Amino acid sequence: MLPKTKTLLIVTVALWGFVGAYQNIANWSGTIGAVQAATSMVAIEDGASNPHATSNPLIAWMGALFIVLSKLATGILCAIGAVRMWRAQANDMSAFASAKEIALTGCAIAMIMLFGGFIVIAEGWFELWRSDSMRGPVLESAFRYAGMIALIGIFVATKDE
Repeated sequence: MLPKTKTLLIVTVALWGFVGAYQNIANWSGTIGAVQAATSMVAIEDGASNPHATSNPLIAWMGALFIVLSKLATGILCAIGAVRMWRAQANDMSAFASAKEIALTGCAIAMIMLFGGFIVIAEGWFELWRSDSMRGPVLESAFRYAGMIALIGIFVATKDE
């Protein structure tokens, strides 16, 4: 039963990646706008005068593409991993352990994007933590997603007996 549970949890991470990427693409102007608000620092008092602030549209596009491509990579790798895990569970535990690797790589990509992109870059460099309007919807959501995906990754990575 445990291998099935682990597989289903990886399916949920894949769905998170696909749904998130779809939403970001479907509302591309909102995605770009949110990244621009973070990088230009207009959402915080005196932020636009900060030397870290930039209104360069290329930076906003790169940030938005990083988010979307990371979510797509997470979805794809976790979906492939889940299929392999599902097939391997009927065989032996060493095959199942091997099948988990690609799914865990998908989880790692999500963690890199959420922690590196949102916490290190948006919160740390662009001081998004100072924005009352973006702290909750952006930073708290990223932290919540990162925490859940990390817990799933840790659980899935545990040894199967």
